Amino acid sequence: MPMDAMPQKQLALASPAREPGEGRDLLLYWRSIYKHKWSIAGLATAIAVLAQVIVSLMTPIYRSTVTLMLEQNKAKFVSIEEVYSGVTTNREYFQTQAEILKSRTLAARVVAKLDLVNHPEFDPRRQEPTMWQQMLRQLGIGAERSAADAQWTQEALQSAVLGKFLGRLSVEPMRMSQLIKVSFESADRDTAARIANAVADSYIESDMDTRYQMSRRASDWLNDRVADLKKSLVQSERALQEYRDRERIVDAKGVAQSGAARPVEDLTRNLVDARQKRIEAEIAYNQVKNARDKLDSIPVVMRNPTVARLKDIESDAEKKIAELSKRYGGEHSRMIQAEAELKQAKDSTRRQIETVVLSLSKEYEVARANEQAIERTLAEAKSYVQGINRKEFQLGALERDVATNRQIYEMFMNRFKETNAANDVKNNVIAHVVDPAIPAGGPVKPDNRRIVLNALIFGVLLGVVAALLLERLDNTVKSAEDVEEKLAQPMLAMLPLLTGKKAKTVGRHYLDEPQSMFSEAIRTARTSVLLSAIDAPRKTLLVTSSIPNEGKTTFAVNLALAHAQTKKVLLINADMRRPSIAELLALDAAKPGLSSVVSGASNLADCLQGVSGSSLHIITSGPIPPNPLELLLSQRFKEVMRVCNGAYDIIILDSPPVQLVSDAVVLSTMATGVLFVVKADSTPYQVARRCTRTLVGAGATLFGVVLNQLEFKKADHYYGAYTSYAKDKYAAYRGTPT
Repeated sequence: MPMDAMPQKQLALASPAREPGEGRDLLLYWRSIYKHKWSIAGLATAIAVLAQVIVSLMTPIYRSTVTLMLEQNKAKFVSIEEVYSGVTTNREYFQTQAEILKSRTLAARVVAKLDLVNHPEFDPRRQEPTMWQQMLRQLGIGAERSAADAQWTQEALQSAVLGKFLGRLSVEPMRMSQLIKVSFESADRDTAARIANAVADSYIESDMDTRYQMSRRASDWLNDRVADLKKSLVQSERALQEYRDRERIVDAKGVAQSGAARPVEDLTRNLVDARQKRIEAEIAYNQVKNARDKLDSIPVVMRNPTVARLKDIESDAEKKIAELSKRYGGEHSRMIQAEAELKQAKDSTRRQIETVVLSLSKEYEVARANEQAIERTLAEAKSYVQGINRKEFQLGALERDVATNRQIYEMFMNRFKETNAANDVKNNVIAHVVDPAIPAGGPVKPDNRRIVLNALIFGVLLGVVAALLLERLDNTVKSAEDVEEKLAQPMLAMLPLLTGKKAKTVGRHYLDEPQSMFSEAIRTARTSVLLSAIDAPRKTLLVTSSIPNEGKTTFAVNLALAHAQTKKVLLINADMRRPSIAELLALDAAKPGLSSVVSGASNLADCLQGVSGSSLHIITSGPIPPNPLELLLSQRFKEVMRVCNGAYDIIILDSPPVQLVSDAVVLSTMATGVLFVVKADSTPYQVARRCTRTLVGAGATLFGVVLNQLEFKKADHYYGAYTSYAKDKYAAYRGTPT
């Protein structure tokens, strides 16, 4: 039946709102927890009480703490790490010291110092057997002996005491400080304080012993090394002196500072100047050499003062001839005299140019010879200086060897003296006690409040997990949503659970309590039936269920009473194996019924019975036949149904459960539609789904599912199916517990 054809009241009961996705899952989890809230609270309370009892039986443990300050910056006896390891200054130092405080060696020292092997709290030979061991011994289970009966070797006894000792010792370096807290736990407060102080004292004493042993070993080692170093120093000094004598070096540093390298610098500068002069002379010489007959045009020749003066005289003579040639003729005496003067001037200039050229050639030769001489002198000076450098290098190596040996020797001698003088190692203790341990004022274990609180929280969590697990394992049909999702069938109505006096008159409940929530649900189912197969003027309805005791007969009777208010209705008890309608409505069970009609022992009119206050007609099952299924499959039964269909508007058949027998499957093929009853929080959805599929597979028309005996108040808190409309009805129906 389409959901949009259902009335508003039916939708309010049959179609609870769905929460999609993750929000819906969270809501289901919350409803599961809320449903089992009292069980969860009871489990948490029981665990908390049990924890309180266990805590009250536990032995109180006291803790005492001593505070140590580490002297990280104490001076070392020897600074060479290869000699021995002193107190390091790295940031892992404090963690290293903390691990030393927790070491088995230090623990064994304290155990021996305080004779804890014979202490009642640590001696395993004096330990009483546990409750579990006593129970096993009384039951004769296991062959374990108690600690007192065991044969303890010295090693086993020492190991057992050390294990218990280290289990109660805790060391905690304080951040951003040089402090370390050493704590010890014991059942006796005085013992805890005494052992904590003993650990601190033993730690300091152990470090002093270690330092003393290292100092002794360093002293012996240094004593052997000093002799070897002294021999090496003497040998290096002797080699240095022999080299000075062989090379006739009086003062190597004086020779180096006397200026042996200064002539090289002067010669280098002179060579640069000579080379410059040689280049200039060579350029002038090449100009003259290449000029040949045009020497008077060379600038280097013309720059000569004498040549320049003679050129001026020659120029004056030429000017004079030019003037005289204009005034006198070429044969004039003065003209002849001027020409003679000009010739004389030219001869003087030529001779002077030749002299200049010769002087330039000589200057070039002199400059080149001077350059070569300086180069030879510079090479000799460099060779001399290089020889001195090689000697100084060898001398420096020998001096460095002597200085190194002397430094090592002096260092070892100083350390040797310091080590021999460092007999009072107590002045170099690694730590000192800042705050000694005192007996504790109260126990630290067990922490009653925390343990009980944790037990309570654990109980709540365990209860929540158990509740969710139970709900996960619960495969029953609990709500209208389960009907639609798990059974894939429409929801017709949800009937509340009737208890007390109301349950005894449940067969007439629709007539006796017409305003109750149960009656309203029956009317909802009636409306759904009328809207189903609406084109069929007469309907044959089959009411069945999966298994017995799901309330199908109660629903069939009340549905028939509801239809009888407006229709002509016949209720047939087709469950001829375990009939219950006659008992439910207080009818005459001895009167002929369905089996009588089908077998032909009685006619139909003799089998009809009425219900006071209603127009409903009922045919009971009659005498129980040996094989009811044969009667239902007979032609006679079909004839009876044909007659009834002609006489009544609605026929309701109460059939056996589908899971047990095939009667319901046979009857479903003769019915207009099937109403399937499921008991809430009882019927596994797998069983109900298998039965509905069986009916559909047989060709039956399934109108929908009726969820019976639903606790509406619980459904509201858990399933969310208790709608506002249902709340109003429940308030009006408050007299009937659900």
